[in-house]
Amino acid sequence: MTHPQIMKALSGLMLGMFVAILSSTIVSNALPQIITELGGTQSSYTWVVTAALLSMTATTPLWGKLADLFSKKLLVQIALVIYVLGSVVAGLSQNTGTLIACRVVQGIGVGGLSALAQIVMAAMISPRERGRYSGYLGAVFAVATVGGPLLGGVITDTDWMGWRWCFYVGVPFAVIALIVLQRTLHLPVVRRKVKVDWLGAFLISASVSLLLIWVTQAGDAYDWVSWQTWAMTGGALLLGVLFVLAESRASDPIIPLRLLRNPTITLASAASLFVGVAMFSGTVFFSQFFQLARNESPTMSGVLTIPMIGGLFVSSTVSGQIITKTGKWKAWLVSGGVLLTAGLGLLGSLRHDTPYWHIAAFMALTGLGLGMMMQNLVLAAQNQVAPEDLGAASSVVTFFRSLGGAMGVSALGALMAHQVTGYVKDGLAALGPKAAALGHGGTAGGGIPDLDKLPVPFREVVEAAYGHGVGDVFLYAAPTALVALVLVVFIKEVALKSRPAPENADKKEAAAEV
Repeated sequence: MTHPQIMKALSGLMLGMFVAILSSTIVSNALPQIITELGGTQSSYTWVVTAALLSMTATTPLWGKLADLFSKKLLVQIALVIYVLGSVVAGLSQNTGTLIACRVVQGIGVGGLSALAQIVMAAMISPRERGRYSGYLGAVFAVATVGGPLLGGVITDTDWMGWRWCFYVGVPFAVIALIVLQRTLHLPVVRRKVKVDWLGAFLISASVSLLLIWVTQAGDAYDWVSWQTWAMTGGALLLGVLFVLAESRASDPIIPLRLLRNPTITLASAASLFVGVAMFSGTVFFSQFFQLARNESPTMSGVLTIPMIGGLFVSSTVSGQIITKTGKWKAWLVSGGVLLTAGLGLLGSLRHDTPYWHIAAFMALTGLGLGMMMQNLVLAAQNQVAPEDLGAASSVVTFFRSLGGAMGVSALGALMAHQVTGYVKDGLAALGPKAAALGHGGTAGGGIPDLDKLPVPFREVVEAAYGHGVGDVFLYAAPTALVALVLVVFIKEVALKSRPAPENADKKEAAAEV
């Protein structure tokens, strides 16, 4: 296929990817207002994000396996329909419970779009050329990431629209993507006997869900060292062991364990786990920092995060182009790990009165590191497998990235709630006995405070508490980036192939897709 033919075929796919990322980022700057209006808590705030990440994580391997069995175009379209249904109902939510449930449905659709975008691209383009087009996907990711918070902020600040339109606005894009995909994406359909590993899908979903519920509730509903902790962590571990046993015996496993015998795939997957912590925590907690520590509007919160997205946009696009020309990718992974670790470490010094140019520089470093690592880890894994395993290999790396994001947001959200409560109490105690008697100073029960309704001295205490709390979040996230850096150092570089390996003609026969 020529470059124009590939771009035409990828147009609908990139639009679907845009919709997937938009759904995650458009609510980020609206969340403080959404949770306040629906009467939620910091735990609810975290779970609105985590619920989508959890369902995306749990279903990513399933989408990857289905892509090896069914029409990839049809699966992308199904994922878009699921996303649209979840979005429409989410916009009608009257409480945080309904909203979280709808985010689960959205996450299932987004998981399909995220996994299938890489899989479809791998089916069309050789590994050597794939770096170039991975850069384009990274650029789409960056535009949706920066456009989402900005659009969400404007919608939230517009009186006649309100935050509910944050869920409705993606629907037209999804419908357009459906039409464009139908007209432009034509791939051969691989026909073979279908046997989906439903047991494996259930076990991995249950294991991940139990682990995330424990992380979110520990330290709040029960102590970190308690019988609940032992029960949940033990249950998650048992389910994980059962999943491994089920996969070893399944004829068509969700995650083929033989792939993990390849050191490159294993190391890339493990590195993606820790990169996911950095990627999702950045987009989630910056909105709270700018709105609750610096009292900015939702729109300005989106504007102020542009340095991080700009860094991601530049590094993903440039690295993809250069990798295509040289076939070498490891130097970009290592450089990205160094920049990501440095950026998160410096962000750990955040306070409510930190000069913005410092924050912008730290965000830019973080974005540069993320852009060099995200797509290229998938690329490194895809280069190691046969075409029939492209779906599974791509989804394994994406799965671990989503898992890291879900665990990171849950754990860091619980950490921030604890830290903010402590800082508020200390700040109020410093104001005197009467102020200390107010307890949480507007955050009682873990609620999200409305700064405009707080007296000036109390508001300053709350702003300082959130500034310090978000700084702590990034400080704790920095070591995960360092672990990712160590892992990519040990990946052995294999130059990208100039053409895809041939399919096994004896096992599969292709038929033109309708």
